[in-house]
Amino acid sequence: MLNQRLKASFPVSFISCCFLLGIGIGLLIRFQTQTSTKNETSVKTATAPSVKIDSTGISTSKKLNTAKSVTIQAVGDIIPGTNYPNYRLPSNPNQLIPKSVRAYLSRADVLFGNIETTLTNYRYSTKDISRGQVFAFRSPPEYAKLFADVGFDVFNIANNHARDFGMVGFKDTMNNLKNVGIETIGHKNKILFLEKNNNKIAMIGFAPYGFYNSIHDLEAAKALVKKARKKANIVVISMHAGAEGTGALHTKNKTEYFYGENRGNSIKFARTMIDAGADLLLGHGPHVPRAMEIYKGKLIAYSLGNFLGYRTLSTVAQAGYSMILEVKISPEGSLEKAKIIPVRMNKQGIPYIDQNFNTVQLVRYLNQYDFPQSTLEINQKGELVLANKN
Repeated sequence: MLNQRLKASFPVSFISCCFLLGIGIGLLIRFQTQTSTKNETSVKTATAPSVKIDSTGISTSKKLNTAKSVTIQAVGDIIPGTNYPNYRLPSNPNQLIPKSVRAYLSRADVLFGNIETTLTNYRYSTKDISRGQVFAFRSPPEYAKLFADVGFDVFNIANNHARDFGMVGFKDTMNNLKNVGIETIGHKNKILFLEKNNNKIAMIGFAPYGFYNSIHDLEAAKALVKKARKKANIVVISMHAGAEGTGALHTKNKTEYFYGENRGNSIKFARTMIDAGADLLLGHGPHVPRAMEIYKGKLIAYSLGNFLGYRTLSTVAQAGYSMILEVKISPEGSLEKAKIIPVRMNKQGIPYIDQNFNTVQLVRYLNQYDFPQSTLEINQKGELVLANKN
């Protein structure tokens, strides 16, 4: 009876209110719990350690945790035949770079070369080829795809043949290469940035001419390298410099001339670029291999020689000696290892892997003669090693 009276004494509306009040309190507690959790998460985020940025502007943690070493392969001067002033082209362009050579080139993260022709159909050359030792080269635009198929990533165009057909031919060459995914370097005040293996790589091309980045203007060159250094953790320099031919095998610490033209001081320029922050110097232009040196821990290859010169470049004696230079660089820009893969051009100027290692023997001799105090040595396999000369 007591229970019945208690139940009867409580109005239904009061019970409903209590029920609703209980639900409200439960929702409030749940909301506060969720809010507390969110606040805790935001606090943790706010107090998380900040990301450290090094002098290159690259996240230190990212470089150390995810960046991997980069393999750069470089070859020298490339002319795949010409149809000006007469027709000197192969019946099948694919024969210009044989499969045996392509197999070696496929190992690179970045494949670089110095192209000394134009890829254009423009008819008019800016050069008077009736004069002695004046040449103009023009190759079919579709050859750009050939180079892309081989695996080239970057071509230097800061040289004495990129403008053989004026600005029309120059722009055609750049556009035809760009359309197949090949970048070009050497443009005035320009730096090329590439992303490879979570590294940011900067590449800059230089030549002895004012309409490119000039090797003669050291202050401007240093400023460009320092700018690249701030944005990239690996900086690579392409250098078109030095006299030409078998009489220009030796690297000299003085200004070189070729037919009266100032071709710069290769040693002074290369070392200055490393002082400014470069990690690797790739030289070309003499049309023969030259010595290499380690300067402040960085590799300088003073000339890679001719690589491809179908019926255009001399293949006589050392002019026919060539190489694929393979360099492995750490995310910090340190040289990890390097080797010369020897190449020999046949009489037509087509490259083949040289089983006799002629280029290796030549560069070993040049190193000993031109840089006798250097700690860099090259073994019989073409591998670059540091020797103890104490």
